[in-house]
Amino acid sequence: MSEIEFITTEELKHKIEQGEKLELVDVREDEEVEIGMIPGAKHIKMGDIPANLDYFDKDKEYIFICRSGKRSENVCYYLQDQGYKVRNMIGGMLDWTGETK
Repeated sequence: MSEIEFITTEELKHKIEQGEKLELVDVREDEEVEIGMIPGAKHIKMGDIPANLDYFDKDKEYIFICRSGKRSENVCYYLQDQGYKVRNMIGGMLDWTGETK
């Protein structure tokens, strides 16, 4: 199993502020995202990822987000094994200091 690439919350915040077009996916549960999500993120619960593989494009890179970074890391391993380009936001929403919606 190869290592998962990661991005810090500060790096992600900077990319968003620079206007980069990013594919963000929040894998938290419904009640968790009600507290706030990073603007532009798509919400697909961790347990729903296998049923939603048709959403993902193997030519794009996706950044996965959860509360602390552990669930999103598991999703990254799963999708990387399926041939997708993924990155995990380490620290998760607990470390996120940017805007939320």
